[in-house]
Amino acid sequence: MAQPATRRSATRSSDQGEVLVETRGLVKSYNLGGETIHAVNGVSLTIHRGEYVAIMGTSGSGKSTFMNMIGCLDTPTSGQVLIDGTPTEHMSSDELAMLRNANIGFVFQQFNLLARTSSIDNVAVPLIYAGCETAERRERAIAKLTDMGLGDRLLNTPAKLSGGQQQRVAIARALVTEPLILLADEPTGALDTRTSEEIMAIFERLNASGITVIVVTHEDDIADHAKRRIEFRDGKVIEDHPVANRTVADTSAFEEAAQ
Repeated sequence: MAQPATRRSATRSSDQGEVLVETRGLVKSYNLGGETIHAVNGVSLTIHRGEYVAIMGTSGSGKSTFMNMIGCLDTPTSGQVLIDGTPTEHMSSDELAMLRNANIGFVFQQFNLLARTSSIDNVAVPLIYAGCETAERRERAIAKLTDMGLGDRLLNTPAKLSGGQQQRVAIARALVTEPLILLADEPTGALDTRTSEEIMAIFERLNASGITVIVVTHEDDIADHAKRRIEFRDGKVIEDHPVANRTVADTSAFEEAAQ
């Protein structure tokens, strides 16, 4: 039975350049009305440790299906996904959950916070599944929220937070297990322009610290913050290249929000 690989620190400079996510002939098919639809059709690519990647495409292009498979939220019809060198195709649901929790932090457009739960308890949720004791969960959650500039919002429920603050709670939750990968699905889709810049500044800072950042977006201005752009169409990769003249986030926007 396959076992998740031991997670290595995201900040080790010697790890830069190692393959962290690899797909080999990745296919995801659905049968609709007797017709086979290939949502992802034979995609092979690698994402290296420390990269900042934007995955783009219109609705139906396959980008979200691809994200779900590299995030171990869905299984391919055929082909392979390897996370930090570990093949995932023969893992059980429990093993995939362990791999996700140890290696991948997720950020979504709609935040997905527990409505009646404090910021601390929202952030601590992944640590419950990791088997951490209550005191450690609280300590680590407070540390991540403080890093996100939310040290004065620890006991607030989502209803008492702005959209940008809710997304920062979600980012703190994604980071509390110290993952290798931050996987963000349309992370600024529910935010205004200024707040979106704050979130991009956070991603910039996280990537500079060694975390591999993968952003799924349909917005060119968000993709322009990344260092590499991968574009999907009809289930296939049609572009994969470094971002020329990339937009570097104004980190002062985050620093101001963090005060």
